[in-house]
Amino acid sequence: MNVYDALQLVLQPHIILAVIIAEFFGVFIGAMPGLTATMATALLVPFTYFMDPLAGISMIVAMATVAIFSGDIPAVLLKIPGTPASAAQTIDAYQLGRRKPASTLGADLVCSALGGLIGSLILMFSAPALAEFTSNFSTVEYFWLTLWGLSMAIIISAEEPIKGVLGVIIGFLIASIGIEPVYGYVRFTFGSIELLNGISFIPAMIGLFAIPELLKQISRPHERFTVQLLRGEKVFEQAVVALKKFKTTITRSALIGTFVGALPGAGADIAAWVSYGVTKRVSKKPEEFGKGTLEGVVGATTANNAAISGAWIPTLVFGIPGDSITAIALGALMAHGLRPGPMLFERHGTLVTALFIVFILANILMVVVGYLAIKLSTNILRVPRNILVPIIAVFCVVGSYAVNNSIFDVWVMLVLGILGYFMGRLGIPIPSVVLAIILGPMVEFNFITSLIKADLNPIIFVSRPIAIGLALLTVFTWILPFLKIGRIRRTTT
Repeated sequence: MNVYDALQLVLQPHIILAVIIAEFFGVFIGAMPGLTATMATALLVPFTYFMDPLAGISMIVAMATVAIFSGDIPAVLLKIPGTPASAAQTIDAYQLGRRKPASTLGADLVCSALGGLIGSLILMFSAPALAEFTSNFSTVEYFWLTLWGLSMAIIISAEEPIKGVLGVIIGFLIASIGIEPVYGYVRFTFGSIELLNGISFIPAMIGLFAIPELLKQISRPHERFTVQLLRGEKVFEQAVVALKKFKTTITRSALIGTFVGALPGAGADIAAWVSYGVTKRVSKKPEEFGKGTLEGVVGATTANNAAISGAWIPTLVFGIPGDSITAIALGALMAHGLRPGPMLFERHGTLVTALFIVFILANILMVVVGYLAIKLSTNILRVPRNILVPIIAVFCVVGSYAVNNSIFDVWVMLVLGILGYFMGRLGIPIPSVVLAIILGPMVEFNFITSLIKADLNPIIFVSRPIAIGLALLTVFTWILPFLKIGRIRRTTT
């Protein structure tokens, strides 16, 4: 690994400028609900064709790194996740942000950078070994892994697990609309051509999170979003607390995020949910989760940025994209004549090392760019509701429409938003529904595919050591909340 030559490649003015421009672009994209890092990557790729390979890929890396963080800005300020990767911590981030919005974002920024740095270092030194391990996963292991990730919905709602299960069922029903992924059966479309492709996740997420909050705000049009207008508030106040109290959480979440990110198709959003669930499971104060705990925010936001680096492990080593961003980036690499795989490290070792250094540089610069974004974005809190709510509503409509350039997605957002409002009134956790929408299709596909391979013999699900371990972990996760409730009832009677 020729670090000196790689540094010379990275520390060129046009590379640094490309990274900075991409980070400011990422801030804007991530902060706008509905405009995802994947969409931004697709927009960037045509421009990278006119650059040298390192500059082009560096822009994608830098943009994605900052977009995942900046998705937390509307989550903290408005209870609307800017990107799917921000959904896991939205409830806690918003509740915490009502008290200290700027310092909540400051803690989010620092933990995001640390997660990204740890993930980058793991990518740099352990990419081949980690990629080799994940290459052993078949559809059986992916079934248990995704089912375990779905089990986080039960942990999220541990106080009322029945409502968590109900939320998962609703999410599964929403995710099942459209063409069945294996046999191609049409389900729950009611003759609608638009529903053949299923429910798009971005409009669903915007509707479930944003519309219920907007409906609540409409009843108080002349109030402001918070009483505290950030006078004298230190941006990094909560970050200092997080670094002192949650060192273990940061390290554990970064490792979880990197590992989950290295699993093809998993991505930062799943990494955030898994890390949030694990953090709640091992926390000394799990009852504070969902009520504005800094620990929950730290666990999720550290993991989702670490997953960005982890997703490049299978991409570079095997040419298997870890998420939708690296799937697009894979095309950009090949367009530049760089074919991912073991030979990439042999033929272009210096370039690959330079790319690793760009990951580190992007996360360091993110602190500066993110600080500027925080100072500007918190002024949103000074705007009266009767002005801000219509602006947010317009962004929700634009974000939903932009996914497929379809007015039908806007109607999907509105319908699910109304559904989400009534679910919130009934106490059904929205995060459980969102998590089921994300993981439902993956659970179904891996389950059916595994059975087909085994001629419908269910023994295949416990036929491999890793599968058995994941199965036991999943079963334990499902029964733990019910065991806790039984223990509490026995002690109170």
